[in-house]
Amino acid sequence: MKRILSIDGGGIKGVFPAAFLAKLEEEIDGEIWEYFDLITGTSTGGIIAIGLSLGVSASEISDLYQEKGPAIFSQQQSIVPLFVRKALRKVKWITWGPKYSSENLKKALSPILEERTLGEARTRLLIPAFHGRTQQVYIFKTAHASRLTTDYKELAIDAAMATAAAPTYFEQHLTQSDVGLVDGGLWANNPSGVAVAEGIGTLGWNPKEIRLLSISCLDDIGEMRGSTGAARFARHMAGFFMAGQSHGSLGIAHVLTGDVGGSDHKAVYRVTQSVQANQYALDDASQIPALKDRAIFEARAQKPKLLKTFFSTKADPFEPIHKD
Repeated sequence: MKRILSIDGGGIKGVFPAAFLAKLEEEIDGEIWEYFDLITGTSTGGIIAIGLSLGVSASEISDLYQEKGPAIFSQQQSIVPLFVRKALRKVKWITWGPKYSSENLKKALSPILEERTLGEARTRLLIPAFHGRTQQVYIFKTAHASRLTTDYKELAIDAAMATAAAPTYFEQHLTQSDVGLVDGGLWANNPSGVAVAEGIGTLGWNPKEIRLLSISCLDDIGEMRGSTGAARFARHMAGFFMAGQSHGSLGIAHVLTGDVGGSDHKAVYRVTQSVQANQYALDDASQIPALKDRAIFEARAQKPKLLKTFFSTKADPFEPIHKD
């Protein structure tokens, strides 16, 4: 059996998958990465995926969100009232630039990623980003195929900053290779389908042997009206696009693995909760306790099934094809 862990993007809502995995980690022998043959994640999910692959525990990553989340989104204590800071950021956001400084995110990630490279990943890794200048997809990958001779030399923090550089929230990230990249959520906020395709097409895995654990950053339940103007639609546009892409990606994963309607073959395991549209903003750090609460509840409910399917035995050790 080949096991894939996929983690969606969603800003501060990454607390949900991080805390969910941290709770599961309490029940297993070892760390999360040891049980998967491939880990993928986009945006905030990409940060979690990279951390896990480098041997950072899920609990450490969960703690990072709780301790550094307010600083990343400029919601820490200040002599300037929070409502004033929010208003000023919104004006900046609408008129001339990104809502937040990328430096806060980099400062939060530096202590755990340091100067490490993707070549130090302990499992196969796939991290979507996007090259805005050419409008082409860009995927960071470990050296798990002979043609993958470049990315393993890249800094892990570059991949993390790039996949999380959500347009209008953060500026594009310029890597050490002088490539400007933005959030992979523009095309693969849920990278499940991409990861399954990588397993089958690049790694040659038998589709029937693949098991996918896909963890969301919660599903917003909103409704698109039959007739709506540009201003009204714009407020919900990102949510609609993310939902559509996610369902499409999961659909691809279902079809490729043979886990389709009428089949008794179970390959795709989706962990999520439905919430009211806009209940949890991508950058509202005040919601961290509520997100963690949801994650712990969900882990308790999902634990019996997931421990049996994904955490009964460890994955075979990953041996990269190319090394420094």
